Parts: sequence; C-alpha cells; structure tokens
Amino acid sequence: MSTTVETARSSVIVAIDGPSGTGKSSTSKAVAAKLGLSYLDTGAQYRAITWWMLNNGIDVGDPAEIATAAAKPVIVSGTDPAAPTITVDGEDASGPIRTQEVTSKVSAVSAVPEVRTLITELQRSIAAAATGGIVVEGRDIGTTVLPDADLKIFLTASPEARAARRSGEVKGSDLTATREALIKRDAADSGRKTSPLAKADDAVEVDTTELTLQQVIECVVTLVEGRVAA
Repeated sequence: MSTTVETARSSVIVAIDGPSGTGKSSTSKAVAAKLGLSYLDTGAQYRAITWWMLNNGIDVGDPAEIATAAAKPVIVSGTDPAAPTITVDGEDASGPIRTQEVTSKVSAVSAVPEVRTLITELQRSIAAAATGGIVVEGRDIGTTVLPDADLKIFLTASPEARAARRSGEVKGSDLTATREALIKRDAADSGRKTSPLAKADDAVEVDTTELTLQQVIECVVTLVEGRVAA
C-alpha cells in the first residue's frame, strides 16, 4: 500500500456536500472503501429521525412538536463503507427511511434547529471517533458540521442529469416530476435558516453532469491523495 494511502488512513477528514442526485453517496462510499476510511451518510440520520416521527404520531408540520420530540429516538450509524448501517432504537431503518413519504417530509424535519443541533452533535462525535479517517457526506458538512475538515468537496450537476439518475434508481418514476421534486428540495434545503445547503468558501467544486460515477470517484480520490501529500 502506498505511503499516501497509509497517511490518508491515519487521520484525514473529508467533507462531501451537494444536492440530491449529484452522486454523493455512491462517490463517498467508494472513495472511503478505496482509501480505507470510515464513511458517514448524514442524510440517512435526518431520514431516520423523520421516519421515527412519522411512526410515532408526531405532526411533522409542527416545528414545536418536532423540537419537543427530537431527543427521544436513539440513532446509531455504522461507518463501514462496504455495509453502512443505521438503526433507530435498535431497529434496522436502512430500508424504511428510503420511502417516498420520508423523502417528502425530511426537509421540513431537518429544518428545525433543535433537530439540526442534536444530529450535528452526533455527526461530530462520529467523526471524532474515526481515528482512521472518515468521509462524511451531506449538505452542510463543510460549512457547519466539520468546518475544519481537511478537504471539502461540493458536488454539483444539472437538474436534468440529477433527475435522470434519481429516476433510474426508482422504477416507474416520472422524470419531470422527479426533476420538480429535486428543485423543490434544493430550494427548501438552501433556504432554511439553520445550516442551509451551501458550498463552503474553501470547497473544491466538482460538476458531475458529464462524468461517469467512476470518473467522479477517481477525481475525488486524486483530490484526497493530493491534500494528504501536501
């Protein structure tokens, strides 16, 4: 194994942000696996708390009710990029959190400051415990969660490309409807008062519109290795 990869394994923290459909999860998992780093999908944590609230009768249209309930569920994230896991109160939530119902409600829940404070603290504790280095992906990692990350990357892509990718993941989905939903989510995530989706000033922007997943992975691996070598 190269000295660069050995060094990367020892301590590097990589923050990968960007909107839905830019390839964050696939890229982050592959990069972490290739470099022997841990991996954290922060979006899954917000989905998990949203799923718990929907299951427990919390009115997700009421920020005050969301805030009161936010500390109740126990969310545990596994950080193995080959098999990332997430449980809520000991129950496997990896499948249920990907439903359309959760997808349509997660922006409202994640916009509540009390939720963001709790989940941000959880994310920071996981990153701090990853002594072998970690790739953390989300929407506010480089700006809010881990502003001192060693490398910050912001993935972008055209709405059309993102919609096509997301539609390809969900059989029978309507491309136009998917595109409109993505744009709506972008507006909600970018416009929220607490930790909005935004590119950090010192982030490297990578436009994935015309790139294959493998090309994006290679690009990010090169960026990580370059930062570690420097």
